[in-house]
Amino acid sequence: MLRFKYRLWRIADAAFGLLMRGVFALLRLLGPDRGPGIGAALARGLGPLTSAHRIARENIAAAFPDKTEAERAAILREAWDNLGRVACEYVHMDRIWDFDPANPGAGRITATPETVALYERLREDGKPAIVFSAHLANWELPAIAAARHGIDSAVLYRTPNSPAVAKEILRLRQDSMGTLVAAGMSAPFKLAKALERGQHIGMLVDQRFGRGPRITFMGRPAFANPLLAQLARRFDCPVHGARAIRLPGGRFRLDLTEEIALPRDAEGLIDVEGATQAMNTVIEGWVREHPGQWLWMHRRWR
Repeated sequence: MLRFKYRLWRIADAAFGLLMRGVFALLRLLGPDRGPGIGAALARGLGPLTSAHRIARENIAAAFPDKTEAERAAILREAWDNLGRVACEYVHMDRIWDFDPANPGAGRITATPETVALYERLREDGKPAIVFSAHLANWELPAIAAARHGIDSAVLYRTPNSPAVAKEILRLRQDSMGTLVAAGMSAPFKLAKALERGQHIGMLVDQRFGRGPRITFMGRPAFANPLLAQLARRFDCPVHGARAIRLPGGRFRLDLTEEIALPRDAEGLIDVEGATQAMNTVIEGWVREHPGQWLWMHRRWR
């Protein structure tokens, strides 16, 4: 019976994978403007019917107690809009990415001269580095930006629960990013090896991690993932923050911070808990700057 159920699940998963491949093909035909626009409309309409809507509403209310109900509702509506667009932008990243270093403000992807210079410095300085990011705007873009700037990088990613869908997502990602490291027991070892080879590593660090240190995020206690702080302590390499900001008209602006000054202990080594807090403090500033572009729908403060 167990074997039969497993085979049935595999067949259902394969069928779902074919369905998703068809959806991706349709989105591809719709183009990088209409496809994400339809995804945004669906998310705005269907999102409020889910339990995630209540979670997001409570999170926003706790993070912004001084805002009016109308202001919080606008943030939540924008957050659903952003999530719908992100889901439909996967198949268009090759079209969305049109950054021209010679004219960095002209295309869909823009960046300041200072950000461009920072990317070039990371590529040329011959040192490993750690880059943290968050679920803001389209959170795939920082990893794509690193690869397109010629930065040798390894990026941690979470594998979808469906193997068939995971295969499709990996197919879409693998040609546009650096080395992809699946989250799991071996991930810390693989990221450490990447730093030993002189690569740059990237990771989203803004979700709950129950086994991590307790920090303060958006004014409330929260548990955070200390992995990047642990690696920074071990390798004593520069740590930067990277994000994309969604702009009107299907455009984005890339931001890359200067090296983050991380607290150190009495021995002069990077303090893991303090460094974890420092990274999340940077992310908190980003969220407060563009609250409608963050993923409020998860239990960050569970």
